Amino acid sequence: MRLYLGLDSSTQSLSAIILDADSGRTVDERSVSFGADLPEYGCPNGTLPHPDPLVKHSDPRLWAAALERLLGDFHKAGVPLRHIRAVSGSGQQHGTVYLRRPLPSAPARGQGLPGMVAGCLSRPTAPIWMDSSTSAECAEIDAALGGAHRVRRISGSSAVERFSGPQIRRFAKTEPEAYGATRVIHLVSSFLCSLLTGTTAPIDRGDGAGMNLLHLAHGDWDEELLRATAPDLLPKLPPVVPSNHVVGPLSRYLVETYGFAEGTPVVVWSGDNPNSLIGVGGWQPGTAVVSLGTSDTYFAAMATPAVDPQGYGHVFGNPAGGFMCLICFKNGSLAREEVRNAFGLSWREFDVDAFRATPAGNNGNMMLPYYVPEITPLVLKPGPVRRGSEAFVAGRDAPAVVRALVEAQALSMKLHSGWIGEPPSHLRVTGGASRSDGICQVLADVFDASVDRLDTGNSAALGAAMRAANGADGSAWETLTAACCRCDPARRVNPHPENVAVYRELLHPFAALEKSHHAQAGA
Repeated sequence: MRLYLGLDSSTQSLSAIILDADSGRTVDERSVSFGADLPEYGCPNGTLPHPDPLVKHSDPRLWAAALERLLGDFHKAGVPLRHIRAVSGSGQQHGTVYLRRPLPSAPARGQGLPGMVAGCLSRPTAPIWMDSSTSAECAEIDAALGGAHRVRRISGSSAVERFSGPQIRRFAKTEPEAYGATRVIHLVSSFLCSLLTGTTAPIDRGDGAGMNLLHLAHGDWDEELLRATAPDLLPKLPPVVPSNHVVGPLSRYLVETYGFAEGTPVVVWSGDNPNSLIGVGGWQPGTAVVSLGTSDTYFAAMATPAVDPQGYGHVFGNPAGGFMCLICFKNGSLAREEVRNAFGLSWREFDVDAFRATPAGNNGNMMLPYYVPEITPLVLKPGPVRRGSEAFVAGRDAPAVVRALVEAQALSMKLHSGWIGEPPSHLRVTGGASRSDGICQVLADVFDASVDRLDTGNSAALGAAMRAANGADGSAWETLTAACCRCDPARRVNPHPENVAVYRELLHPFAALEKSHHAQAGA
């Protein structure tokens, strides 16, 4: 067996899997909940309470404590960590950690990793991806570059409130003394990687692209964006490296404390989205991944970078080389649950019966499914919009409302992914709603692509373990994907040509309805 450790620091937990890269089997899997297991840090849902709902920060000591707890759990359970060949990880994208001095190679005796981190912080809290308090800073960065289109063209994304650049700018403006005292600004990924190696870890191109600071085509920090963001920023940022870069060995402290083999290599960490692209086997252009979760996410590998002219989509680095796009739709399972609950439907009635009772195209009934505020396209005032029969508009035709919702979600993905270029010939679908035959059939028909369903429970941690195997030992992506990202051929869903034609015709009126509503709402 060739064993690799993949870690994933998400919003609410730190999880890990030990992967046997030869068989593709997960040998061990563990998790630490930030709220349940570490309540002393006051982050019940991964964030600190704040009177301003736009402000979402976490405590960096919490992430260090979770790492200590997780490795301790492995060690106490007798898991032979000495057999781990390499380690890598995944961090929630965009979050930033501010240090007044680099992290030491080891904590002082009796101090532990959280105490070591506390002594280095120039800012006691870390803004994370949920933070929306930097609208003014985004506008200032856009203005300094001559418009949002230039920010997108250089960095792959518009200046976005949750991205690291606007967050750094806000810190520099509101706390100039603390910013001046800051020597290192880490992403969550590079911060945790630094704790593993006892050095200042670099930032990989995949995660660095989610900062509004990286020149996407050049793969390094961009001087114009740095100047527009904050003074003297470049010396505070770690260097940018490829995603297969070996940072160095695990620190002696971790080797001696938890029983790893001396010299165990650590591959640079990346963000959760780049890692998930690897973990679901979507690293090659031509295959798109649809994650059907609380929000729905569409992401895919790209051979060359393209940017969304409307600014809704984002482009990051692909750990397997090249680039990846990502588009997020907030009305995912939240909207599906709203419809199910409104009609008192069982999941079978929603997933199966509603689609059997209605044809593709839904007899002309059409919906914009804005049950919560949407980000693709931007809709600030929620409320579903229905056009069609009287019973449908009045909300009395449950099967038609179900189909209209699912068709709208798939058509919106199709519409707002057109800027990527070559349409996918294959979809990999994951998340709870991927169990639905009806939803998968609509996706197959709208995209005219076969759909495979994945049972991956933690694609980010799996992707990190696969990246450890690739970066440290040169394991080929094709081999790793075949072993670790299997799909059941019996569950494949193929498009129906007659339905493909229906949805091809439906895309234009759907786009017109969306455009009309967007104009009327003034979003």
